[in-house]
Amino acid sequence: FYPTGGLQVMRGNLAPDTAVTKPGAIDPSARHFVGKALCFDCEEDANEAILRGEIQEGTVIVIRYEGPKGGPGMREMYKSMKYLNGMGMATTVALVTDGRFSGTNNGCFVGHVSPEAASGGPIAVVRDGDLIEIDTLSGLLELKVSAEEIQERLKHWTPKEPKFRRGYLSIYAKSVSSAAEGAIIKYE
Repeated sequence: FYPTGGLQVMRGNLAPDTAVTKPGAIDPSARHFVGKALCFDCEEDANEAILRGEIQEGTVIVIRYEGPKGGPGMREMYKSMKYLNGMGMATTVALVTDGRFSGTNNGCFVGHVSPEAASGGPIAVVRDGDLIEIDTLSGLLELKVSAEEIQERLKHWTPKEPKFRRGYLSIYAKSVSSAAEGAIIKYE
């Protein structure tokens, strides 16, 4: 039992439009986490790195381009957290993504980062080695880089090619709103 709800809406310069975590699924020792970013542009690459033993304690794994537009469809990032938990790293490694999580995850994780990488959100310009602070109880998700540096990085960011150029998923990716707005199809 907790005095607060099961979910925590997060904000900060890494998630200006919000992100979501579940403090009740996080060991109390990991509810405030500061670590160095290790970035991946898809879940599969992160999973391979985890399984090869390349992730060190104190790492914040950043999985981007998995949100509503980038996925497309806001893919569920459960495998990475399950692997980390199974390898005994649920309290020593965190994960931040613009994708989503299931209700069965545990460990320090933050999902639904908005705006997502595919929309040019700050998560798109996180670099390996950047410090990230996650405070799941206060709701802070902060990239420890100056606002000026983030803006400079965003000026030089270029969108990735869409995963689908034709068909329904292409139409969906072009018209879906952010996770912060419900990831619904917008008609204009």
